[in-house]
Amino acid sequence: MFRSFFLSPEWAVWAWLGAAVIFGGTWYQVQIDVQINEWFGGFYDMVQDALGNPGKVSLNEFYGFLATFGKIAGIYIIVAVFLSFFTKHWVFRWRHALNDYYMSLWPYLRHIEGASQRVQEDTRRFAGIMESLGSNLLDSIMTLIAFLPILWELSKVIKVVPVIGELEHALVYVAVIFALFGTAVLAAVGVKLPGLEFNNQKVEAAYRKELVYGEDHEDRAQPPTVQELFGHVRRNYFRLFFHYMYFDVAKWSYLQFGVLVPYIALAPTIVGGAITLGVMQQIVRAFGRVESSFQFLVRSWTIIVELISVYKRLRAFEAEIKNFDESRQPPVVGA
Repeated sequence: MFRSFFLSPEWAVWAWLGAAVIFGGTWYQVQIDVQINEWFGGFYDMVQDALGNPGKVSLNEFYGFLATFGKIAGIYIIVAVFLSFFTKHWVFRWRHALNDYYMSLWPYLRHIEGASQRVQEDTRRFAGIMESLGSNLLDSIMTLIAFLPILWELSKVIKVVPVIGELEHALVYVAVIFALFGTAVLAAVGVKLPGLEFNNQKVEAAYRKELVYGEDHEDRAQPPTVQELFGHVRRNYFRLFFHYMYFDVAKWSYLQFGVLVPYIALAPTIVGGAITLGVMQQIVRAFGRVESSFQFLVRSWTIIVELISVYKRLRAFEAEIKNFDESRQPPVVGA
C-alpha cells in the first residue's frame, strides 16, 4: 500500500514533492488561522469598548476591522481551495500506483477470493479515506504546534480554575486531560467496531459474488441461497447499527459537553472581571483549536474504523502475493 507509491521510481516525484506541498500548504493555512484568532481578540475588545463608551469607536474604524478580516479570510479561502484540489490529485495518484502494482500481478491474483473487489473497491476506499483522514491528521498536528504556545501564553492571566485550583498554564492541562479522557473512553466504547466493519465487507462480498455468478449461470443466485446470504448481511448490519448507537451516545455527549469546558475553566476569571471580552474570545478559540487537535481520534473514530477494515483486507490480499514462489512464472493470460 505504501511501497508502491513512496518507493516507486515512477511515482517518487509525485509522492514526496506532493507531500511537501501538502505539508507546506497546511502549515500556511494554520498560520492564517492564527491571524484570524488574533483578529477576533482585537475585534471583540473594540466591540466591548464601543458598547461601554458610546461614540469612542467610529463607524470607519469598525468597518476597517471588518475589511481586515475580509482580506485574511480571502487568502484563507484561496489556500484552502488549492490545497483541497491538489490533495485530491495527489491521493488519486497514490491509488493509481496501487492499482498498477496489483494489476501487474493480476494473473496470480485473479484466482484469489474477492480479488476484483480488493483492486477496485478497496483501493478506491483507501484513497478516499487517506484524503480525508490524512488531511485532518496533518491539520491537527499543525494546529497543535501553532496554537499550543498561544494557549500557553494566554493562560498566564488565568490564576484559578475549578477543581484544579491555582496552577500555571492550567488551561493547557485542562485541554490535554479532557481530550485524552475522551479518546480513552471512546476507544474503549468502540473497540468492537473495526471487527464488525471487517465482517461486514466479507458478507457483502459473498452476497455480491453470488449475484455476479447469477448473471451468467441460471443455477446460481437462486432464492434460497440469496436469502441466506442476504440474511448474513442483514444480521451483521443490525449488529453494527446497535454498536454504533451506544458509541454515538458517548461521542456526542462528550463533544457537546466539551463546548462548555473552556467557559467552566474560565468561570472564576470571567466573574472576577480579570480579562477583557477580546482576550476571553482569543482564549476560547485557542482552547478549542488545541482541544480539537487532541481530539483527532475522537472526531475521526468512525473513519479510522473504516480504514482499519480496508487496511486489514488489503494486507490479507497482499499476504497472498507474498505466498507465491518468486521463481514461478505467471500464467499466460488467455492460455
